[in-house]
This record gives sequence, structure tokens and C-alpha cells, in this order.
Amino acid sequence: MITICCVFYLRERRIRQASTREISRQQQLIHLEMHAFQAQMDPHFIFNSLNAIHHYILTTSTDQASLYLTRFARLMRLIIRNCNKEWVNLEEDIEALELYLQLEQLRFGAQFEYQLDVGPDVFQQVTFVPPLIIQPYIQDAIWKRILLRPAKSGGCLNIRISRENELLYVRIEDNGISQNAPGEDVTLSRGITIAAERLNVIKERYNMNTGITEQSLYNDLQQPSGHVVIIKMQQAATREGVM
Repeated sequence: MITICCVFYLRERRIRQASTREISRQQQLIHLEMHAFQAQMDPHFIFNSLNAIHHYILTTSTDQASLYLTRFARLMRLIIRNCNKEWVNLEEDIEALELYLQLEQLRFGAQFEYQLDVGPDVFQQVTFVPPLIIQPYIQDAIWKRILLRPAKSGGCLNIRISRENELLYVRIEDNGISQNAPGEDVTLSRGITIAAERLNVIKERYNMNTGITEQSLYNDLQQPSGHVVIIKMQQAATREGVM
């Protein structure tokens, strides 16, 4: 009887400990999702975007101004709709990225161009990713590297999403200058930190293969020529993967 009681006690303790860990992970994820939403809804970005749209209204056609205002509204709607979701399909996430990049181009004009390519073997509608993971790294590339180029023009941002076996790779490459901007907003660095922490929590919760690597790029003369970030995450392509 003593042995049976000990077995049941140990079993119940393991169950309680596992339940406590799961609740803790869930609370941590909710906390990080809330902060990711706050970082995404950066008041500086919202104010500057609206200011750029206002300038566009005064200096160009109202049709073009209306187009960009519509894009801004769509981006805000996507952010709010997805802020409390653990997973969204890749198509929605790419739509939000495109809208964000279009608005940043509106603000900075010829300072940079971007290209966003998705591999033909990446099925966007049935591939699910955590929202608000990729965008902070794109924002970081624009604000902390591309906009710091001395020429204030010729910036290039290339985003490539590809699939290799069961892994999704997001490659973000820029030709910016790696240095800290004067008076840098801490929201930028916080967004990167939150994105990495959220990906790590999801990795532990679902036992998924995920990772983020960063590397400086150099030309043939060994001079700095840019920066690359690669986000790796295991694809979630089933209903169970997004519950």
C-alpha cells in the first residue's frame, strides 16, 4: 500500500508540475504577444505615416493619397486582428509586411528599394507562422542600417521566403551601415528582443525547430557591405499546428 501510494503521489506531482509549467509558458506567451503588439503599434510609426500621407494629400493627387491611406488602414486592421493570435497563415503575414514596406517607402522615397520573393514551393494559405515575428527585423534593417547610409539613397532590402524540407526560411538582407543611430528609439531594439523571445517560447511549447542567425556581409576588399538575418522555423501546415 505504501508503494502504491508513493507511485500515485509521484505521478500526481509530475502532472501538477507539468500543468504549472504549461500555464507559466502560456502566460509568458500572452505577455510577449501583448508587448509585440505594443511595439508594432509604435506611436512614432503611426504619427509619421499619417504625416507622410497628409503631405501626400497636399502635394499630389487625392487618388494616390487615398490609396496610401487605405493601405495604412488595412495594415492597422491586420495588426489589431492578429495581435491575439498565436498563428496566422503566411499569406496574411506577407500582406502585412507588404503594407508596412509600402508605407515606409512613401516616407523615405528614394532612400531604399525592396524586393519580397516567396518560393514556388511555399504554399502561403496553408503554411502558418507566428505573427509579428518577421516585421521587427525588417524595421530594424531599415531604421538602424539602410537609413544610415551616407548617400541617403541606393538602399536595398531583399526578403526571400523559401522552404527546405519541413523548414521555412526567411532571409532578410540589406546593404545598410551597421551602427547605432543617434537618439535611437528603444522600441526598435525591444521589438527584436520580443520577437526572439516569442519564437523561443513557441519552440519550447511545440518542440519545434526554430532559430535566428545574423551575420555581417563584406565585399571583396573586406569592407562592410551589409547585413543578413535568417529566421528559421518549422512549418505548421495542419489544423493541430495552430490550435
